[in-house]
Amino acid sequence: MKNVSELFSLKGKVAFISGATGYLGSAMAEALAEAGASVVVSSRNLEKAQQAAGKLPQIEGAVHYAVEMDQMEEDSIQAGFEQAVQLAGCIDILVNNGQQSAPQDWKEVTGEQFTQQLQNATGYFLLSRLLRSHVVERGCCGSVIMLGSMYGIVGSYPECYEEIQYSSPVAYHVLKGGVLQMTRHLAVYWGKDNVRVNSLSPGPFPSSAAPQNMVDRLITKSPMGRMGTPEELKGAIVFLASDASSYMTGQNLVIDGGWTAW
Repeated sequence: MKNVSELFSLKGKVAFISGATGYLGSAMAEALAEAGASVVVSSRNLEKAQQAAGKLPQIEGAVHYAVEMDQMEEDSIQAGFEQAVQLAGCIDILVNNGQQSAPQDWKEVTGEQFTQQLQNATGYFLLSRLLRSHVVERGCCGSVIMLGSMYGIVGSYPECYEEIQYSSPVAYHVLKGGVLQMTRHLAVYWGKDNVRVNSLSPGPFPSSAAPQNMVDRLITKSPMGRMGTPEELKGAIVFLASDASSYMTGQNLVIDGGWTAW
C-alpha cells in the first residue's frame, strides 16, 4: 500500500500544461514540478514558454520543456502536442489551462466574439483527445484536468462590476459551464481506457491588475472574506494529477473560499 507521500508524488511523470506562463498557470506548473514531474510548458509565445520552463524546480532528474502552441488553432494543437511528446518522450498528465479571452459583456459582444470565446472549449477537447489516444497507445493511464471556474456553476453579482468595468462576460460563463459538462462526458467514455478526466474550478483569484474597488466588492461576497492566491491552487492540481485521486473521475473540484456555498 502506498503511503501519502507516494500517492501525491509525480516523480517519473510528464505533465503538459497549456497557458503555463499566466497568473494561475505559472503557479500550477510550479506545483507539478515541485511534486516531481517533468513539465512541458506551452504558450503562444515560445520565448515566454522557455523562460517559464527555465524557472521551474527540477526534482530528482526531472527535465522541463517549452513548446509553442495556440490552442485556438487545430493545426497548432496537433503540432504542439507532437513536439511535446518528441521532447519529453511521453505525456501522462494534461492540464487544459490556456485561454484566449473576449472581455466584451452581454451588451457589446458580437456573435463572432462570442463564438471565438467558445473555441477555447474546442481546444480543450482536441488536446484531451490527443492525450487519451497517446496513453491508450502506450497501454498506461492518464489524467486530464480541465480548468473550469466558479462562474461555470453560478452567475456573477452585477453590483460587483457596475460603474467599474464591463460585467462578467456571458461567453465566459457559457464556456466554463460547458467545460464542466465536457469533463463529465469524457470521463464516462474514457474511464475504461484508464484515462481520468476531472476539472478544477477556481473562485475569485484576481491579479494585481484587477481594479481594487472591484476586488473590495468581491470580498463582500466571500464567506472567507478574502480573495484567493495562486499558491492555494497548488495542492488541488497535484491531487488531481496524482495517484491521490486515482479513483476520482468526472468530478469538479471547487477552490473558491466558499463562494458557491451560499
